[in-house]
This record gives sequence, structure tokens and C-alpha cells, in this order.
Amino acid sequence: MLKTRKLGREGLVVSEIALGCMGMSFAYGTPDDEESVATIHRAIELGCTFLDTAEIYGPFTNEELLGRALKGRRHEVTIATKFGFAFENGVRGLNSRPEHIKAVIDASLKRLQTDHIDLLYQHRVDPDVPIEDVAGTVKDAIAAGKVRFFGLSEASVDTIRRAHAVQPVSALQSEYSLFERGVEDKVLPALREFGIGFVPYSPLGRGFLTGAAKRAEELPADDWRAANDPRIQGSNFDANIKLADFVKALAKDKSVTPGQIALAWLLHQGNDLVPIPGTKRRRYLEENLGAASVTLTAAELESIRAFLSQHKTAGARYLPAMLSNLDR
Repeated sequence: MLKTRKLGREGLVVSEIALGCMGMSFAYGTPDDEESVATIHRAIELGCTFLDTAEIYGPFTNEELLGRALKGRRHEVTIATKFGFAFENGVRGLNSRPEHIKAVIDASLKRLQTDHIDLLYQHRVDPDVPIEDVAGTVKDAIAAGKVRFFGLSEASVDTIRRAHAVQPVSALQSEYSLFERGVEDKVLPALREFGIGFVPYSPLGRGFLTGAAKRAEELPADDWRAANDPRIQGSNFDANIKLADFVKALAKDKSVTPGQIALAWLLHQGNDLVPIPGTKRRRYLEENLGAASVTLTAAELESIRAFLSQHKTAGARYLPAMLSNLDR
């Protein structure tokens, strides 16, 4: 069984590894609802009770999947979901206006078949809406019992500070892994100053660190990464595969999997951090959760640090249109 960790100072306690549910309905091939539901149930059995979704995953179908999967078991899990986009014939843009947030909360509650959301994130910062208005709207939802804790995603230090002054932020979710370490210089130190927990998404580098790295050209057309992740395209892949090979070699020496090395490294970065690997398959879930039992020695951590100091990930992590939505 997994241990628990505390995110923020407001009392949010979750499993030390979360389950990202996005890929069950969105971005990574054909959905398999039967296997996805079985994976959710297996996660609960193993103590992985922190489940992450969002209205945009589908859109909407992933929240609906969780609602069905958790019938009779809602009390066993912590549900995180997200708002922040507008939809009309697909995604139209950002929208964190207070009236929109209120509507999204009610719609998410209905799809999730629950009366409260444990952790509600702003998915992307909306530059047209003051973050104080966003935080105040979530604060009202907390007072009304519809939401328990407030989170941000891909937010800058200034945005986090301003939001936190209105409604305490319990967690920030942003990309962080051996493959992407942009939060280390400014964001992580600020989170620790404010007493805010951190939930790294894509902790396996969107699969790049699992020992099964593929070039964009080798991925099926319905895989989101094929057209949208510059880091696995062309010469960027050639440069970045050196990191994947390093992780694979370390995993072989320890008789564990490369993905377990990547997750264990994150778990060693602090007790205020809860990685969120995503999968729709029970076998990968069990492998990911096994990382909680992997201990990296001081020498192994130093060898990783030394390698990373000499290696810079090649390529942006999103195409320009998506990069423009990141608050940096």
C-alpha cells in the first residue's frame, strides 16, 4: 500500500503517487473504458487514491468515466479536476471569468456524480481575468461546500503569490521530470516558501523515460505526441535519447524499470511533491506504483545530478500555440 503525503498547509492529504486519468479518454490512442475502469479500481486497491481529471479531457468524457467508475466508492478517493477553457466545436480558448468558473464547477459535479470536488485547479492562467477574481470565485465555492481545496497549473511565481493571498493554494501542477526541469530555479523554491505542495504532471516525460521512447514519426496518428511534442522530432530525438539511455542503464543496474527510476527520482525531491503518472492499463499502473519502493542511494542521486548538469533537453515541450498558454 502506498503511503500518504500532505499538499499545502490546509489539510489536503493524498497518496504519494497519483493516477492521471487523461489518457483514458484523450490524446493517447483509442479509449478502452472497461480496462480504464478496472485500472481505477486496481489503483484504489493499491492505495493510489488521488485521481486527476479535467473538463478538457475528452472534452468532458473523462469526468464522466470517473463518475461511473466511482459509483459507491467516491468516499475512498480524492478527486482533482480543472477549469479554464472555453468550448464551442472544440477548444476555443481560455476562460476563467467568475461566472464561467461557477458553471464549470456545477457541470463537473454532475459529470463526476458527486457533491464536492476535492481539489480544483485553474488549468491555465487566463491573462484577461485577474487571478484575484479567480481565487475569490474558488474561495466562494469552498465556502459553499462544492470545493475543498484550490490549485493552480503552470502558473508563474507572481501569479501564485497573488492567488495565495486571496485563497490559500494547496497545490501547483506543472510539468516536471528528468526530461523537463524548468520549475527548479524559481517555482519550486517559491512553493516551499509559501507552503504549497507540488504535483508534477508528465513525470515520465510523456513516456520518453519508460524505456520505450519512439520518434514522433513512429507513433500512430491518433497519438497526441506525434504532432505536438517537438522534443521527440528529428534531431531533438537524437539528442534526448541520451537521457533515456542513461535512465535505462541505471534501471538495469538496479533491476527495476526505467519508469520506476524516473518516478523514484521525483519522490526523492521532497515530501511535498506527488507525481502523477497517467495510464489506462493495470500493468503500467502496478509498475508505476512500484516506484514508491525504489530507494536511490546518495551515489545514484549524485550520478543523476552529474548527468543532468551536462545534458540539456533539446526542443520546446509544446508547439508555439500551446506554449503561449503557459504563465511564465
